[in-house]
Amino acid sequence: MTEAAARIEETQKSQVDTETTEKFIAEKHIGERIKRLRLKKSMGLVELGKHTGLSASFLSQLETGRVVPTLRNLARIAMVFSKDLSYFFETEPQSMFRVHRRKDRVRLPQTGVDEPTYFFESLGYMVPDRSMDPYFAQFIPLEKSKEARAHMHPGYEFLYVLDGELDLHHGEHHCTLAAGDAVYFDSSTPHSYICASKKPADALIVTMHQAPAAQPVTLLRSGTTAGASVLQRTVAGRTVLGPAGREGN
Repeated sequence: MTEAAARIEETQKSQVDTETTEKFIAEKHIGERIKRLRLKKSMGLVELGKHTGLSASFLSQLETGRVVPTLRNLARIAMVFSKDLSYFFETEPQSMFRVHRRKDRVRLPQTGVDEPTYFFESLGYMVPDRSMDPYFAQFIPLEKSKEARAHMHPGYEFLYVLDGELDLHHGEHHCTLAAGDAVYFDSSTPHSYICASKKPADALIVTMHQAPAAQPVTLLRSGTTAGASVLQRTVAGRTVLGPAGREGN
């Protein structure tokens, strides 16, 4: 092999073929990312072109993946939106989308009591590692001699009354909520609900998780197995509470 032929072969090995380049661009969805940035700013192609020095037709082809951008062009676009060039090459987070059909939901009773005062259905049981838990809850009218059982859990809670009336006790606070009323409160304070209407009261409840504050770890002496068990559960796992203080996944 001649020296010239060897140089040509080495050059070909060092070059990335067009097909590989286009595949990389497509996998990173660079055109879609540019379009999302532009639309978030309510910016047209012509306006973006004025900021970058690129024509509107070129930008249109860039967004639809019909042309391969150069790093220089991407850098121009990135600066317009105050982004680093790496923004176009980072792995995009997977979108979350889960449908919960009514026929697939499970109706569960209030726990910890012989006669439940309400039933609830999880609306987010199929979502892993969720940061909030939505529920549909139905509160049963109580006899005057009965009292609702208070509960508490870390985080915050949102409640929206769909039908009927509901009495809410939250620490020293008390209010009656009618259909269309909503309340947002700190759920680490003891709270309870009582149906205030003759018919069952329906409500949408969303509990939002809150990571507990970091606590110093105390070394346990031998023989304190119960304390060790509690410490292990606190450090190794997260407890998710439903509207009834029910542990769930």
